Amino acid sequence: MKKFMSILTIVALALLGACSTGTSSSSEFPSKNIELIAPATPGGGWDGTARAIQKILKDEGIVEKNINVVNKPGGSGEVGWQYLSKQDAHSLAINSSLVLTNNLLGQSELTFEGFTPLAILTSEWISIAVPNESKFQNATEIMKQLKEDPTSLKIAVAPGLGNNDHLSFVQAAKTYGVDVTKLNFLIYESGGDVVTALLGGHVDVATMAVSESKEQHVAGNFRIVSVSSDERIEGLEDVATWQEQGVDMVFPHWRGIMGPPDMTEEEIAYWDKVIGEMVETEAWQTLLKNNEWSSYYLDSNKTMEFLKEQNANYDALLSESGLTD
Repeated sequence: MKKFMSILTIVALALLGACSTGTSSSSEFPSKNIELIAPATPGGGWDGTARAIQKILKDEGIVEKNINVVNKPGGSGEVGWQYLSKQDAHSLAINSSLVLTNNLLGQSELTFEGFTPLAILTSEWISIAVPNESKFQNATEIMKQLKEDPTSLKIAVAPGLGNNDHLSFVQAAKTYGVDVTKLNFLIYESGGDVVTALLGGHVDVATMAVSESKEQHVAGNFRIVSVSSDERIEGLEDVATWQEQGVDMVFPHWRGIMGPPDMTEEEIAYWDKVIGEMVETEAWQTLLKNNEWSSYYLDSNKTMEFLKEQNANYDALLSESGLTD
């Protein structure tokens, strides 16, 4: 009987050992392939960011698991982010200010607090440009006229009100004391259409990403009179920032990355480590330069605080511009 009990004890211990080993391996993260969600069609900023991350993490050996980019277009990010909300920490999505403004404008019930913010990655600064024949030599002159008569200038923006191109101009005008509810924005379908309108003299001023305006400025086809960065931009050293022109404003057109709800501290720590390593690579620095992006890296803790500040700022700007109550 004692011998039989001894055998049972050995078997039980063996089974416990097996269970313990199984639990340990299943708790390792990541335990399956990684999914990077670009909430848009192939091409463009979100998709380009996702594919760049995929390539660098793989090429640099930072992540061993396979990484797949999945396009989920629709609803200004809504479709992709709804999909992410039902996944686990092996799925991440690229985001931007739309994850805030979609909700503030009443177009989505999703909020940044319903996800796990992991990082802010890049900023693409915003420019203000005028036709070559414009009487305005700088952004201050534009603001002076708008303060006297906010309806007097036709301002081009794409693809709609409430995005960063629009809100950066609103913030600059508000800071200068302009009645921003009366500004005369003309809405175009794309940045390319804004460029065409400016070149054709159909508008007085245009607000657009630096990547959309820099080439035309350098070629002498129109003039950039201000940028929303905190210091002058390489290749545009002749263009002053808003701050240099007496408007105390820095406005980043940022992109970041977030995970699904309820990620564990261990999962967040893993992605903090991975993303922190990625942004230090030479490949990432080359990517930024090739795309006219600026490094704007914030880790998970700083990203949550940044999003809270951005959300409050966008809420105020949307309200003051008459887009929300």
